[in-house]
Order: sequence, then structure tokens, then C-alpha cells
Amino acid sequence: YTHFEDICEIMKAYDVAFSLGDGLRPGSAWDANDAAQLGELKTLGELTQIAWQHDVQVMIEGPGHVPMQLIKENMDKELEWCHEAPFYTLGPLTTDIAPGYDHITSAIGAAQIGWYGTAMLCYVTQKEHLGLPNKNDVKEGIITYKLAAHAADLAKG
Repeated sequence: YTHFEDICEIMKAYDVAFSLGDGLRPGSAWDANDAAQLGELKTLGELTQIAWQHDVQVMIEGPGHVPMQLIKENMDKELEWCHEAPFYTLGPLTTDIAPGYDHITSAIGAAQIGWYGTAMLCYVTQKEHLGLPNKNDVKEGIITYKLAAHAADLAKG
């Protein structure tokens, strides 16, 4: 991160927010909340504070694959370690056994992490892991995620 502060100054000059991605996010449910992922989350929190010192806004990209019993822990750690920076998540997918149905497995995780406080849900289509989505796949993904978001809102009261 040798030049991160220089990059922050460029971002500030153009009033651009960072979307700090997680390259070590879990690629399967078995990797969820492992040392690599959580170590990177701490680093993203450190980078967030540096960006904020330069008056640059930040959002944090969340995990990809997390089984249900680990979602709350993941959300709680993001809120703590990333200083409540907005968190956006692709799902998370709660199981790895449903190629062609990832919009469903991820909506389960999206509803749960939405309930726990994520700032934004990034929808998943049924073509995730299989290919590029067509117009109908996108429509189905958006509808599925609108339902997940509504379920999360209901849970929050």
C-alpha cells in the first residue's frame, strides 16, 4: 500500500469514493471467515481510516460464500474492524451445491446479512459460476433480491 495515500489525494481531487474489494473473499463455504479473509478485512479497515483522513468516502465489498451460521459473525467483524463503513455484499451464497440456482442460495444469505446491517445488496443471477446472464436472468436476479431486501427490512422491524 505504498502509494495508497497518493491515490487518496487523487480520489479526493475528483470526489470519487473507494470501493475496497476483498480479493481473499471466500470462494466456497469452506473458506468462510478463515484467517486470510478476516486478515484482509482488518486491512480494509485500516485502509478505510486512511481514506477518511483524506476526506475520501469508502464502501467495503463483502464476502461471496458464507454458510448461514457464519454470516452474523462476518457482519459484526466488518462493522467493528471497518468502523461501520458501508458494506455491500454479493449474496453471500449460503451453499456451494446449487449451480444454476445461485440467485436463490445467495438471496437466502442476502436476506440474512441485510437483517444484520449490510448497506447494499448486489444481486446474483442464476448464471453465476456458469456464464453470462441474459436479460431474463438479470430480471430474475433483481426480483429475487428485491424479495430478499424486503425480508431483511421486515426482520429489522
